[in-house]
Amino acid sequence: MHASDSLGAIGAFLALGGPVLAIILLLSVLALTVFLVKLFQFRQLRVGRHTQLRNAIRQWDAGQRDEARQTLARSGNYLARVAAMAIAVDGREGARARLESEAEQRLRMLERGLRFLDFVAQLAPLLGLFGTVLGMIEAFQAMQGAGAQVDPSVLAGGIWVALLTTAAGLALAMPVSAAVAWLESRIDGERALADLAISTVATPLPEAAGDGAA
Repeated sequence: MHASDSLGAIGAFLALGGPVLAIILLLSVLALTVFLVKLFQFRQLRVGRHTQLRNAIRQWDAGQRDEARQTLARSGNYLARVAAMAIAVDGREGARARLESEAEQRLRMLERGLRFLDFVAQLAPLLGLFGTVLGMIEAFQAMQGAGAQVDPSVLAGGIWVALLTTAAGLALAMPVSAAVAWLESRIDGERALADLAISTVATPLPEAAGDGAA
């Protein structure tokens, strides 16, 4: 009974906004699905969990090569593989470009889906405005058809229904834009850490190089 009531309420809501509101609702479901998938992916790859990776970088910088390898072996972060590859080639000429490409491939994997979320964030307000324009056209057509018998309450009702799609579009665009900004900031942090790991192995500090040679 409660399920049928909820479906009826949703149907009535969609009937007010028309097909434009239905499209906005569909986009909201898709955007939420993509965002949840990205959260799961970030959790699986241990994005933002860099304790062991940073420890390995410090150990390598300090000349503790064996300890750095052991720390990387214990790390579950997806960038640990890139750092391990950097240690394996150990400054070999021409290896840095390959390592940067490997890191970029993994970062591209994190960026999948962000373009769709950005698309939704930009399209939703435009769809809402489009629905409002269509609703206003209908409202003024009804007013013209009524002639001198125009009821202001009917006109006001038509206008607020038309504005409903704009509100829905903005309500979708704002959280999706915030989600995109948050995900991009996390990826930027991952890219900076990948650059640090590759640079540290490729060009260790002179003291560390000296300690390793000793």
